[in-house]
Amino acid sequence: MGIQGMELCAVAVVILLFIAVLKQFGILEPISVEDSGDVDVELPTIRHQPEGLEQLLARTKFTKTELQSLYRGFKNECPSGLVDEETFTLIYSRFFPQGDASSYAHFLFDAFDADRNGALCFQDFAVGLSVLLRGTEQQKLKWTFDLYDVNKDGYVTKEDMLEIMKSIYAMMGRCTEPALGTRVPAQHVELFFQKMDRNRDGVVTFEEFLATCQEDKDIMSSMQIFHNVL
Repeated sequence: MGIQGMELCAVAVVILLFIAVLKQFGILEPISVEDSGDVDVELPTIRHQPEGLEQLLARTKFTKTELQSLYRGFKNECPSGLVDEETFTLIYSRFFPQGDASSYAHFLFDAFDADRNGALCFQDFAVGLSVLLRGTEQQKLKWTFDLYDVNKDGYVTKEDMLEIMKSIYAMMGRCTEPALGTRVPAQHVELFFQKMDRNRDGVVTFEEFLATCQEDKDIMSSMQIFHNVL
């Protein structure tokens, strides 16, 4: 995968990779016929107390049945109710045995750790997944922009983007063909800024990011393919 293969459609790759991790966890499983009825399964108390079903219904765009199905998968794989970054990284790394996924997994984990407590609970997964699968185009792109905004100052700088690009190329490892030189991540950052930095002030705002993505048909079509994953 060369520079062109990792341009703006990396926005969609972010979502695909996270869905793959959830499937590995067993959290995203198709809802069976048994699940389709209105079975009254409340979220029980475990070591970490999750939000109640009604609160999560209000905070997400999932149905009661979908939340119950998600919770059963989460509880089976994470009986303590929490996933720390080390566990998340280990599972994520299984998808990229030829590379080093630790840096990218860190950025992705941080994006879902909304309360910054160093662990992901069920509501972190449910709320984040609701944005990625059922959110509006703008909500999905805002989530992705926040992932790219490494230091969380409201702007994506070249330093932010270089960290992300290095982590993606490190994760892909020997899967890239032809082999990539050490300057490729920096070259990708330059391409990103040529497209995104509309006023040429050296930083990309969310407004610039949103406008550029909305003009790209490939990105916008990729935003639609995840709605029926669950």
